[in-house]
Amino acid sequence: MPVLGEDLVLTDREMQRIAALVYERSGITLHDGKKPLVVARLQKRLRALSLGTFAEYLAYLERDRSGDELVLLLDSIATNHTYFFREEQHFTLLAETVVPKFRRERRPMDIWCAASSTGEEPYTIGMTLSELDPPMDFRMVASDISTKALKAASAGVYKLASVEKLPTPVLRRYFEKGLGESAGFARVRRELRSKIDFRHINLLEVPTFDRKFDVIFCRNVMIYFDRAVQQRVVSALERNLRPGGYLFISHSESLNGITHRLRWVAPAAYQLEAL
Repeated sequence: MPVLGEDLVLTDREMQRIAALVYERSGITLHDGKKPLVVARLQKRLRALSLGTFAEYLAYLERDRSGDELVLLLDSIATNHTYFFREEQHFTLLAETVVPKFRRERRPMDIWCAASSTGEEPYTIGMTLSELDPPMDFRMVASDISTKALKAASAGVYKLASVEKLPTPVLRRYFEKGLGESAGFARVRRELRSKIDFRHINLLEVPTFDRKFDVIFCRNVMIYFDRAVQQRVVSALERNLRPGGYLFISHSESLNGITHRLRWVAPAAYQLEAL
């Protein structure tokens, strides 16, 4: 049996099979240039299963009728790089332009963070709304395809280095500093964590929600999709927006070439036209 990290080789055919599985289940496109990344990220799975080749791993995937290993494969491949107040202009727009349009309805704002990763984005949305005067009440669904990322997001525990640049008043209001074995970490306070409903959702299989949303954040995920999957995802997001609702995508993404009824309102921000 080859020693992982020394003789482990991913053939072109095996890469194609893995890429096809990932695309079919998640819409994520893995081109040949991603082969080193696939090898690096799947080594742990092969080691955990005591498998010595990718051929053995693919055979194992085919035998696993539970689908559990496919979930772990997607967990390994999904990229979860994010940070608090990423692309900060969107949170300013949310606070100064979007919220005032919904205040007069006198109800909680319904929000879906559709690619929540490890939680920094939904918690940033929650902090932004809670910092307003008066605070804006909200209900939020935060979802991701990665069960590993969702577990981290639900726990709300972060290294101090990832939160230390936040304003001191924000840190004090929304985080508690770890002590003892938790030293070096900070946890989002329960009051904020309890307002966010974390769910495992594949954007290729969006469920029927019990309500439509006033705001949807779906940022830094469509860059991994081809045009056909982008169209499918944008259509699903649009179906779940209330007329007049807002969609935020990443500044590195575009809806050019996508069929939709969304009106551009600011960089990477769109509003669904009222019927």
